[in-house]
Amino acid sequence: MAGPIMSRVDTIFIHVRNLNDSIQWYSRLLGIEVPQKDYVGPIYTFPMGEGRPGITLDNHCFDQDYQFTPSSHPLFNLSTHDINASFLHVKELGAKITSPIQVYPDLSEFSFIDPDGNPIMVCSCMTE
Repeated sequence: MAGPIMSRVDTIFIHVRNLNDSIQWYSRLLGIEVPQKDYVGPIYTFPMGEGRPGITLDNHCFDQDYQFTPSSHPLFNLSTHDINASFLHVKELGAKITSPIQVYPDLSEFSFIDPDGNPIMVCSCMTE
């Protein structure tokens, strides 16, 4: 049954307080170089690879009634080939680790909180 909504995800929104600070932090997290300039907003999107959803930071600068509230649980995961190196990288960025590395038969994962309190999960569950 075909409907008007397509079965794909184009971007994942992460709500942030300070767009410039968040762009720089996610740039270091993801290893994606971003030109140094003043980003007003309301959004900035990191490309995550061909055919994959982007990560869009949104500061809601034009929404006067918006009240920032981070999610209470991870809404997506970032993939890694090396869970231990990723864990150390996130710690070096100063993120608060909310769950240590968990190892299961088919994947390993851990979670942390970004500077705005948004929970993020990292998994070594790639199926490429």
